[in-house]
Amino acid sequence: MSAEFLSYIQLILISLLFPTLIRPIVIRSRRSKSNDPPSPPSLPLIGHIHLLPHIPHRSFHNLSSRYGPILQLLLSSVPCFIASTPDATKHFLKTHESSFSDRFPNANIHHLSYDSKGFLFRAYGLHRKFMKKLCMTRLLGGPTLHLLHPVRRTETMRFLYFSAEKSRGA
Repeated sequence: MSAEFLSYIQLILISLLFPTLIRPIVIRSRRSKSNDPPSPPSLPLIGHIHLLPHIPHRSFHNLSSRYGPILQLLLSSVPCFIASTPDATKHFLKTHESSFSDRFPNANIHHLSYDSKGFLFRAYGLHRKFMKKLCMTRLLGGPTLHLLHPVRRTETMRFLYFSAEKSRGA
């Protein structure tokens, strides 16, 4: 074998081994700087999908018993956070409410709801908080529910009669 051929082989081996040796160091340094919750090791393209068999709630339980009540999984390249206990969920939603309260931007909704100016599709902010509070106190408050109780009862009875009539025909 010639010296030139051996130098090419050495170059190829170094180019293959260098990333595999440096990758753990880079990953370790990234993990120490970030505030992300713990996560099991993932595969490059599918992430953690291989850890979720046909019964996902059991695998979530196993992962949470190993990594803690809040953990991060990558479903392909999409990061997902899992809170497995009620206390962790409450803490997670209270501290990060503004991050998860907005809806995903959608061109159809944006067009149909007048540039997302309505109550349902408006961006999370002071107006949406005020409208939510107003709806919860005025529309869904105790006096309004008592006032609309007869209407709900008649509509429920109409639905039951309609369902019974349709079931007789079948």
